[in-house]
Amino acid sequence: MVKNGQPAVVERGYRNPTRPGWGLEVLTWEKLRDRLSPAEFLRPHRLDFHQLTLVSHGEGAGTVDFVDHPCSPGTLLHVRPGQVHRLPRASDGTKGLDATIVLFTPDFPPRLPTTVRVTDDPFGIAAWQLDTADHHRFRHAFSDLATEYASNTAPEITRDLLRQLLAAVLLRIARLPVSANNSSGAPAEPFRLFEHELERSFAVSHRANDYSARLGYSLKTLDRACLRSTGHTTKHLIDTRVTLEAKRLLAHTELPVAVIGRRLGFTEATNFGKFFARTTGQTPGHFRDTQT
Repeated sequence: MVKNGQPAVVERGYRNPTRPGWGLEVLTWEKLRDRLSPAEFLRPHRLDFHQLTLVSHGEGAGTVDFVDHPCSPGTLLHVRPGQVHRLPRASDGTKGLDATIVLFTPDFPPRLPTTVRVTDDPFGIAAWQLDTADHHRFRHAFSDLATEYASNTAPEITRDLLRQLLAAVLLRIARLPVSANNSSGAPAEPFRLFEHELERSFAVSHRANDYSARLGYSLKTLDRACLRSTGHTTKHLIDTRVTLEAKRLLAHTELPVAVIGRRLGFTEATNFGKFFARTTGQTPGHFRDTQT
């Protein structure tokens, strides 16, 4: 436990106990729940792999990076590597939530341009409530994955088939509605490059001009791409990413506020405090105290 009473994050690396060496596992919600102790189930987790959850029965809620997501039949959740999440729990406290879970490593699905946009997007959507038609399609897609995963025929061919079936699921996700700002779901090239550069550099550089210079675009061009894809400016997205990491460290570690600030590129603790208060409306200490 960290000092503020918030449970420490469970850092979980990928391990497939049923098919060692395979970068994908398909299991039921019940099997995943039974794999964890009751205490571990309730703690926040940070994975180094992807977790797709398709809810088929029950009502509840899960959390991804401090955002609560209601869960009901037809809910699709996508937790990406590095995100802090709490596993969905049934609203009535029972074990009545049922779902199919697909766990996979970042290098398992084919690196198609469209699937990469789904798997590698740090601003990617974490939850959808599927309509009836999409829920039906995803149920069949997850069922196909589960059937092939359980197959004992021609393991090498089966593994290749699973990679293609997973790619089909990711392509279906890419086709789901995203936002009014970019209904096509296809980000402009400057924005795609910015996303990757931001993940590499958010703890080092907080200036929008630095990113535009590194990528070889004018700030006006980069802002236009960010606005088209997310509805937000380059600077807003940089600040959002830094704030998210600050929240993770404040809520789930015992690191002093000054150390967190330095880790995120602030030379002075007061500058970090002013930044955090500007973006969240709270001081770092107050935010930490509220994470119980």
